[in-house]
Amino acid sequence: MQQLNSEVKNKKPAKNLLWNRDKDREIVKGMFKFYEVPGGVMSFVYRAYKQDKTERYDLVDGEIYSIPLGVARHLNKNGWYPIHAYAMNEVGVPTMKLGQKKRRFGFQSLEFVDIDDLSEDRGNSIITVEHMR
Repeated sequence: MQQLNSEVKNKKPAKNLLWNRDKDREIVKGMFKFYEVPGGVMSFVYRAYKQDKTERYDLVDGEIYSIPLGVARHLNKNGWYPIHAYAMNEVGVPTMKLGQKKRRFGFQSLEFVDIDDLSEDRGNSIITVEHMR
């Protein structure tokens, strides 16, 4: 019986996790941008925490939505793919590997600023540089 109680205690979510979950559920207002297909519709399902139910979102480019903060963060942090290229020196030998982020979609806030996202560059800047021999 005591072993069962200790197993139940270990499965309780941490207080910090509950705070993050509550924060991610706060509703924010903003505009969905679908850079890959202007004027298009993007559909996806989202579930961040084990205790949550899976929800479906159908978002149209340029429309204004009120969505949970966690979904807005997901759209801004995961809506890109890397582009890799090789730079050639004067004799045609690859010397560096360059990487860029190509934005597919995002969520432009109309009311919130996420402090964690301020440090992230939003442009098409170089994100990796490696010397090749």
